[in-house]
Amino acid sequence: MQNNDYELVIIGGGPAGLTAGIYAGRARLQTLLLEKGAIGGLIATSDWVENYPGFPDGISGFNLTELMHNQAIKYGAEIEFAEVNGISQDGLHKIVMTSSGNVRAKAVIIASGSEVAKLNVAGEDVFTGKGVSYCATCDGPLFKDKVLAVVGGGDSALTEAVFLTRFASRVFVIHRRDQLRASRALQEKAAAEPKITFVLDSIVTGIMGKETVEQLQIKNVKDGRESELKLNGIFVSVGFKPNTGFLQGAIKLDEVNRIIVDDGGNMETSMTGVYAAGDIRHNSVRQVIAAAGDGAVAALTAEKYIRL
Repeated sequence: MQNNDYELVIIGGGPAGLTAGIYAGRARLQTLLLEKGAIGGLIATSDWVENYPGFPDGISGFNLTELMHNQAIKYGAEIEFAEVNGISQDGLHKIVMTSSGNVRAKAVIIASGSEVAKLNVAGEDVFTGKGVSYCATCDGPLFKDKVLAVVGGGDSALTEAVFLTRFASRVFVIHRRDQLRASRALQEKAAAEPKITFVLDSIVTGIMGKETVEQLQIKNVKDGRESELKLNGIFVSVGFKPNTGFLQGAIKLDEVNRIIVDDGGNMETSMTGVYAAGDIRHNSVRQVIAAAGDGAVAALTAEKYIRL
């Protein structure tokens, strides 16, 4: 880090954090963006984003966030890689504790996003990287002509299932309910794909194999019937867990540990001068365009606070 004193610190390098960095940079705020992993967040692993305005033919998640990244740098945001361990208040300033030392700031925007949720069933950890995956874009090409399963019923799950049909001979979509949660457009696209078979009202209770995944244990949630499904890999897409562990006791969180923000739409948290944006906040719709909007609002609100 160039120094330990900034006007604004942004935690997280996904669409919300990068957009906040763009707006803060254009406002000529001395801005530091901290990211513990890869720039772009979860959307960067998405093969194709079809609903982001301005890209009628779609764009890969990696390319979209790379453009945001370059734009944030262009306007002067400083980007460093470090893990945030906590945040506290010191008078009018905030202290952000990181793996590379403490940073002081007048305002902070928390845009630390989420991480993929696990099934927490027998065999999941054993076979992670050996047939269990959480990223179709990353691992799909490894399963050419194989039989796969995607667990989940939302937009992410169906997007992954459709993507995997490029490689797999067959893809089972396993969902615990009798109705999918994905958008109608995605449901229609998946239903029209002959390689996809839906297994509804069902949950995975175990993942089995020798050195790699060979079969799943499946239970029907309505009649309790158990069955086995022989395959070569399973892609888990059952939701996300907010990255708010470092905020425990410092910022007010809801029952699922997302950050509660003000009702006025200013992205203000329970700590003065600290704002939240993107998937991390309470009632987020979990869309990349909404995350970017949150980041813009948070940066504009933070600028007003800093300039007071």
